[in-house]
Amino acid sequence: MANSIRGLLDVATLTQMIEDEQIETVLTVMPDMYGRLMGKRITGHYFIQDVLAQNIHACDYLLACDMEMDPVPGYAFTSWASGYGDFRLIPDLKTLRVASWLEKTAIILCDVYNEEEDIPISVAPRNILLKQLDAAKAQGYYPMGASELELYIFADSYESARRKHYHDLETIGHYIEDYHIFQGTKEEFLVGAIRKHLDRSGIPVEFSKGEWGPGQQEINLRYADFLEMCDRHVLYKHVAKEIAWQNDVAITFMAKWDERFAGSSMHVHASLWDKAGKALFPGNEAFGPVQCSPLFRWFLGGWMTHIREIFAFYAPYPSSYKRYVAGSFAPTGIAWSYDNRTAGFRILGHGSSLRLECRAPGADANPYLAYAATLAAGLDGIKNQIEPPAMFEGDVYEARDLPQVPFSLNEAIHELEKSVWAREAFGEGVINHYLHFFRVEQRKFDEVVTSWERARYFERA
Repeated sequence: MANSIRGLLDVATLTQMIEDEQIETVLTVMPDMYGRLMGKRITGHYFIQDVLAQNIHACDYLLACDMEMDPVPGYAFTSWASGYGDFRLIPDLKTLRVASWLEKTAIILCDVYNEEEDIPISVAPRNILLKQLDAAKAQGYYPMGASELELYIFADSYESARRKHYHDLETIGHYIEDYHIFQGTKEEFLVGAIRKHLDRSGIPVEFSKGEWGPGQQEINLRYADFLEMCDRHVLYKHVAKEIAWQNDVAITFMAKWDERFAGSSMHVHASLWDKAGKALFPGNEAFGPVQCSPLFRWFLGGWMTHIREIFAFYAPYPSSYKRYVAGSFAPTGIAWSYDNRTAGFRILGHGSSLRLECRAPGADANPYLAYAATLAAGLDGIKNQIEPPAMFEGDVYEARDLPQVPFSLNEAIHELEKSVWAREAFGEGVINHYLHFFRVEQRKFDEVVTSWERARYFERA
């Protein structure tokens, strides 16, 4: 393997592994609007001989359907009227890696292009991030980041959970296990396997730990540039689900699966570097308790200014908003502070480790969209030299005069819809596409009578 990270492959190594019958299948995939991996299982020899030269094709409804794979009317991008044609998936060779959790399998992520021309599909999540990265690089900025991604583990399998209609599920732990080593040992059969296979598949892992819920764990990956981090993020979620299924248990990345327990986040850490690998956030200016550069302040200022406008990219479903509860370690007020977990923006580190942590995104967010929105907001802060408010000290949950995060998807949709800046940053077509996506999620929720409503109103209404 030519790449220095274990598990990553180059084409020559993959070719030899196919000849030696170490690899038989190449999962050739793209992330969809939900952040799921869609694609094909390609025979190894065919991948080398044909796919690398001619790409593969997939139906463009993959970027215009809902979670049930139903084609959704109302998208300008594609429709029944246009015949739901094809687009091309072009493998990104930098993402080629062993899929060690599967037998004799490799996996590669693809970019989505027009069927006839070499034009990226603008609404594809990975392309949306690439556009913002190009804008950053044009200014000499190379963003680095990491996701702190949490999940819940259940003693139920996916099949038994479905048979139970996702009620009365049994978490694998029965008490809050934040940092607990003993409870973590009980879950190591799964979490240890996830760590091991991620590491073997070119996704370096730093650690795992129990979190603030029964059966809740966090697995932290090594930080990387924004694109690589998002690729690692979607692969982590996919790998974790498949390994859970292999072990006859279930996991969920819902931001809030039960109102009684802590939600699951994907805290985003971000910093800017130059092409030579020098951190650009440290500096000589005193800013609260840190020494920073103007870029640091302006990036934070832009991010805070635009967070309500981009919030739907952090919390994409109606259930996502059940997570934002005071005293839950999820943010409610929009404020920044140094190493303060009640603040939506938590500043960490010194010198080259100085970084911004946003605690707003949930574990259900599509990372490409979340990171693209983050970068666009930060770049606008730099462009317009937007200063953040003064540092908040104390308990943000108790503050009464701070702006608040949106508390429903409808509220977040309204903020995105009225944002002139977002349309300039992402393009009219992209914003309209995702506004439709979010509205469909809200509409489908609104159409259903929930078990809570039946329990409350059936007899007594």
